[in-house]
Amino acid sequence: MNLTENFSCRWLGMKTLVAWLLGFVVCMTACSPPVSFKSTDISGSDWGKDFKLLDHRGQSRQLADFKGRAVVVFFGYTQCPDICPTTLTVMREVMSRLGDSADRLQVLFVSLDPARDTPDVLAQYVAAFDPRFIGLRGDEAVTAATAKDFKVFYARQPGKSPDSYTIDHSTGSYVFDPQGRLRLLIRHGETPDNIVADLRQLLAGR
Repeated sequence: MNLTENFSCRWLGMKTLVAWLLGFVVCMTACSPPVSFKSTDISGSDWGKDFKLLDHRGQSRQLADFKGRAVVVFFGYTQCPDICPTTLTVMREVMSRLGDSADRLQVLFVSLDPARDTPDVLAQYVAAFDPRFIGLRGDEAVTAATAKDFKVFYARQPGKSPDSYTIDHSTGSYVFDPQGRLRLLIRHGETPDNIVADLRQLLAGR
């Protein structure tokens, strides 16, 4: 084999190696396992896109205010006897387990009871679970429109007096990724470990 043939063989071998490496990289990217969440994956849903509500300090808030953070949205009311405090207690544990990553998570509690959930009441309620949680409210019309956009069911049930009513409502929590896209529906009763695992994937850009 002369020098020219030897060089040609080596060059062909080099091109083959480069092609193999490129194919390997493409395969590793394309063939990586799909994202698997513990919660219900609702990526691509065209509802729950945004909101415009007042927080418990009276400041106007919308989803864009939290860009760069994962956002958990839960609808409830402060006099809820079980579902709401249980959900917020779980989210407090989630914040604790996330450690430093908790700075990239915002929990929002949207009131379905604006008549009784005044800003002061909301402020005390969410702070009792975690001072980083934000309570949101609107008037009756805005509350109804926001709940409808998120496909949240709620209905007032009469009590012994006009002010002692309860509210039946949906129990799931909605999760937006740091890009502001609706991604997950967390079922009531989901464990903190599973929620943390899902949130870590979203915070990692999955």
